[in-house]
Amino acid sequence: MAGLIKREDIDEVRQRTDIKEVVDGYVTLKGAGLGTYKGLCPFHDERSPSFTVRPQVGRYHCFGCGEDGDVISFVQKMDHSSFHEAVEKLAARIGYELRYEDGGTGPSREEVGKRQRLLDAHKIADEFFRSQLLTPGAAEGRNFLHGRGFDRAAAEQFGVGYAPQGWDSLLKHLRGRGFTDAELKLTGMFSAGGPGNQQRIYDRFRGRLIWPIRDIAGDTIGFGARKLYEDDQGPKYLNTPETTLYKKSQVLYGIDLAKRNIAKDRQLVVVEGYTDVMACHLSGVGTAVATCGTAFGADHIKIARRLLSDDGSGGEVIFTFDGDAAGQKAALRAFEEDQRFVAQTYVAVEPTGADPCDLRQLRGDAAVRELIGSRRPLFEFAIRASLKRHDLDTVEGRVAALREAAPVVAQIRDSGLRPAYVRELAGWLGMPIEDVSRAVSGAQKRAAQGGQGGAGGPGGSQGSGGPQEAGGPAGAAMPTSGSGAGFHRPDPRDPVAAMERQALEVVLQDPSVLTGPAWDRFELSRFATPVYAAVHDAIRAAGLARAGDPVAWVEAVRQEMPEPLRGLVSELAVVPLPASTPEAIQRYCRDILARLFELQITRIKADKMGRLQRLDAAANPEEFQQLNRELMELEMQRRALRAEQ
Repeated sequence: MAGLIKREDIDEVRQRTDIKEVVDGYVTLKGAGLGTYKGLCPFHDERSPSFTVRPQVGRYHCFGCGEDGDVISFVQKMDHSSFHEAVEKLAARIGYELRYEDGGTGPSREEVGKRQRLLDAHKIADEFFRSQLLTPGAAEGRNFLHGRGFDRAAAEQFGVGYAPQGWDSLLKHLRGRGFTDAELKLTGMFSAGGPGNQQRIYDRFRGRLIWPIRDIAGDTIGFGARKLYEDDQGPKYLNTPETTLYKKSQVLYGIDLAKRNIAKDRQLVVVEGYTDVMACHLSGVGTAVATCGTAFGADHIKIARRLLSDDGSGGEVIFTFDGDAAGQKAALRAFEEDQRFVAQTYVAVEPTGADPCDLRQLRGDAAVRELIGSRRPLFEFAIRASLKRHDLDTVEGRVAALREAAPVVAQIRDSGLRPAYVRELAGWLGMPIEDVSRAVSGAQKRAAQGGQGGAGGPGGSQGSGGPQEAGGPAGAAMPTSGSGAGFHRPDPRDPVAAMERQALEVVLQDPSVLTGPAWDRFELSRFATPVYAAVHDAIRAAGLARAGDPVAWVEAVRQEMPEPLRGLVSELAVVPLPASTPEAIQRYCRDILARLFELQITRIKADKMGRLQRLDAAANPEEFQQLNRELMELEMQRRALRAEQ
């Protein structure tokens, strides 16, 4: 079992990883000054790029929405992964073997290498299948897609491909790319046959339409294959078997495409098949996903809660099921897991029993959106389903139905809705409201006594994030909020505040300017603007021990800041400096610090001149002379600074 990652390894991964290379995988970045890059923010909708990355300091900051962080927090937010998962992913990317506290273990370098080989094999297979869809032999597959309303653009959007008929098309292709049979056996893309030790492997998917199944980061980890030909004796749908990459209880088809919409809209729509996911997305329901050959279970809920930020502040999960008995059974299974959510759960069932794919074909995109919009609370669906199992024309049937339905009403988390459904249930049963209310109250008490409170509800144990990493303060594991939160932003027209801000930008982005006497001067400086004074204090507290590594330096300063102000450090560390060459940058940095130090000298001189004017020279001749000497020394320092510029 993986333990807590050692703090020094977290720092090493952060420092060794090129944040621009990682961000480039999600955002198109363009140069915006020396060592600075800009792109459209992936965290909010915008037309002009305000998302800024500065690789030298390992930070990003959006000047539009205030999102900021380092490469670890970026991967966390984009992949909706835990801190632990993000660090392991980045470590694998650079080939760094992590160490763990408390005797825990993580993936070894060898395991990381094997996993990467599996991912590479799947990526190549994915490309192979997609290319095959365009060949003459895939006509049946193209006809299938066309018959369900999907054109070539839709197939490309979802990466749909075709596995050729025959036994070794993919096998030959991957062997030709350098993969051994031992490696290919681990992918789940091949079956084995033959006597004893002489077994040979052959393509698992043959003559089928192929959907790539990707994880939340967008890596292909398995495939789903749909039967096309009558002589195919296999099942209608054939998925990759369990492998080290593919765990069906943890996989949601379409999650890579839907994750941003789910997080933005606080909505997750669960449908039953690959074509249903396609139909939903093409109809404007971009939050749709599907399970892969299994029921929506506890591991899927963990993924959903993380994406929804399922913390009680809203969000909804909508299940779509066929209207038949199997669909009702699936809906009731989903209701059994309902208490693991804080988000409200709903069910959307089309009266004719049509699934989203059929509905889109029959009535168009709007009908799919209307289906999702017609959702009903899942508990209402469960109540009505329980009533159908009893003969409500008899007293015994009504009493039995009340006994079964009362615990369902008792589980309704919204205390405002619960009394309303007590009245609804009384009407459906034709029983006095008082009797139904007593039954529901009794069910609530029994649930409380039995500890049945919903593991994932408020105060429950189902968290949406991983544990805090070893040695890391809270800011290391959780991204901070936008830099505009928690402090009063100074007036940019204030010349003193502007001067102080420029000095902090320089020091954070190029700490080498603080070498020699500059550090003493900076340390003794006084900052008049409160938020900039806080950053100045954090820089002094961090010291120069880590100033040789800009990434570690900025992180050290951030850790000395109060949590609400850490985003300001990132902002100051990434804002482009007004120079286009390294030499110009150095001159600018020196000039800004010289102006800061001259400002400090001017302030001190003003204080001492005030004391001198108030002083009785005859009564205090020694102090008078001392102040004059100090004023002369300050003037010499000011002239020396000007001479250095």
